[in-house]
Amino acid sequence: MQPVNISAPAYFHKVVDCQWACPAHTPVPEYIRLIGQGRYSDAYMINWVSNVFPGVLGRTCDRPCEPACRRGRVEENNGETPEPVAICRLKRVAADHKDDVKSRMPTVAPSNGKRIACVGAGPSALTVARDLAPLGYQVTVFDSEAKAGGFIRSQIPRFRLPESVIDEETGYVLDLGVQFVSGHRVESMRGLLDQGYDAVFVGCGAPRGRELDIPGRKEAAANIHIGIDWLASVSFGHITSVAPRVIVLGGGNTAMDCCRSARRLGGSDVKVIVRSGFEEMKASPWEKEDAQHEGIPIVNFHVPKSFDHDNGKLTGMTFEVVRAVYDDKGRRSLVPTGEPDVSFACDTVLLAVGQENAFPWIERDCGIEFDRWGLPVLGKDSFQSTVPNVFFGGDAAFGPKNIITAVAHGHEAAVSIDRFLHAESVTQRPAPLTQLMSQKMGIHEWSYRNDVSNDTRFKVPWADAEKALASIRVEVELGFDAAVAFKEASRCLNCDVQTVFNRDTCIECDACVDICPMDCITFTTNGEEAELRTRLKAPATNATQDLYVSAELKTGRIMVKDEDVCLHCGLCAERCPTGAWDMQKFLLNTTQAGSGCRDKRVAHKEFA
Repeated sequence: MQPVNISAPAYFHKVVDCQWACPAHTPVPEYIRLIGQGRYSDAYMINWVSNVFPGVLGRTCDRPCEPACRRGRVEENNGETPEPVAICRLKRVAADHKDDVKSRMPTVAPSNGKRIACVGAGPSALTVARDLAPLGYQVTVFDSEAKAGGFIRSQIPRFRLPESVIDEETGYVLDLGVQFVSGHRVESMRGLLDQGYDAVFVGCGAPRGRELDIPGRKEAAANIHIGIDWLASVSFGHITSVAPRVIVLGGGNTAMDCCRSARRLGGSDVKVIVRSGFEEMKASPWEKEDAQHEGIPIVNFHVPKSFDHDNGKLTGMTFEVVRAVYDDKGRRSLVPTGEPDVSFACDTVLLAVGQENAFPWIERDCGIEFDRWGLPVLGKDSFQSTVPNVFFGGDAAFGPKNIITAVAHGHEAAVSIDRFLHAESVTQRPAPLTQLMSQKMGIHEWSYRNDVSNDTRFKVPWADAEKALASIRVEVELGFDAAVAFKEASRCLNCDVQTVFNRDTCIECDACVDICPMDCITFTTNGEEAELRTRLKAPATNATQDLYVSAELKTGRIMVKDEDVCLHCGLCAERCPTGAWDMQKFLLNTTQAGSGCRDKRVAHKEFA
């Protein structure tokens, strides 16, 4: 193997598993350390620069960072499944405990004369506005609703996300001089382009719920509702009750929101019915757990056959029982078990079987090309459409995802817009800025807390069940208090504090090998990666995580470190008699719109 290039931005970034997994690349260990120090406002602002909505995401994020968390791979948990750091809930701690941060928001530069239109006031469009408005762009955001937020406001129930949190965090963006045109539905792309905007960003989401065309759908239509539309009606107060018996069809997070909302609006017999198995459901594990915790059964492997009705009045549904069969390539098919069909009585059905993009307002002859699935043809990283000054992001770009992905799209689209309006290529993405800084304060002392906590993951307190289920607006999760937040923050392994090796001062005494609690350091002869992984002190089985390989040492051996299970405890550096190991904090600043994203970079401060 060749020696690794630790100066490459991606190398140590990939070692910080949580940040690598986050679509917006939020520097997770950095803000968790600040929470542990009680510096909540600092932690909030680090989040705000990356993910724009810390309070919202601290309650609703899909948490791609947590399955990646190293803690879940190395923790000893008495035979139980190890659990990652509660990264998402710590993000909420920063939002709940911060001081007034309005003075820390970026100052707005004088107008540069460029006008940007954003269609939709969801997370991707507001991220574009947040990134471009401080640079002097005149940003106008159009939305058909009275308030900003998009599906954050319309589809996430208030028992998960209070409206005050949405108002606060959308307000930070709009207060940057963004013009918000509420109650205005854009009816024509051509008409919008004719208004002379220098660039248009489309962030209108995937607003159409999928239908289920089976017998009885038309006849019983009065009591069958599209899930996302029903949730919006609940959110805006148009629906305040539901009949006792409710069936929710679908296995995603929308289905979980529908069933839990129905439970609070008077549904006494609410059940979720899905085609797949429980483990294959698209809903986040904690969303399924929360629904079951509230007494909502989930019925698997039932394929809907018909809506049953009596002269148009819905009476129930009939299902075929199936099982999963996999071919030699792992592809799944659902085949009937041969058991009799199953019927469930119900008064209302909520369809949460998927969402689709809908762009009836974009004329098909205006130059924007769409693929066979109805999605715009875009540059993968640039988000630029076939009309050069029109960009897409969020669910409108590549189909339904989640809030943090929409935010990441917004950041990238803002970079593209900024470069486009400076006559620079949108396909070139400037590399992020990185730095390594030693944490050494003495021979055996570090500027970070390197003791590994033995605590298991702490539980988030819930509101009283009777009180929570009695109202659609009572927030269920209460969040960590400061004391528990400190303990949970202490579980973080500080994966951004890297073990940096200097071959020139290494005397190959193997002291680091002896003291490493994870046996992740080996001095051995070189070889091909697959073979080398098998003869390390502890075989490195996770091929997705790189090996740290040094140049050849004086004996002809190399140092190989398995980054996958390192605790970043610093014992190797403390034990080393020559200082060949050092603990250095890795900081990655992703490229955002502004002078730093352009070919001719001009240094100036854009964020307070």
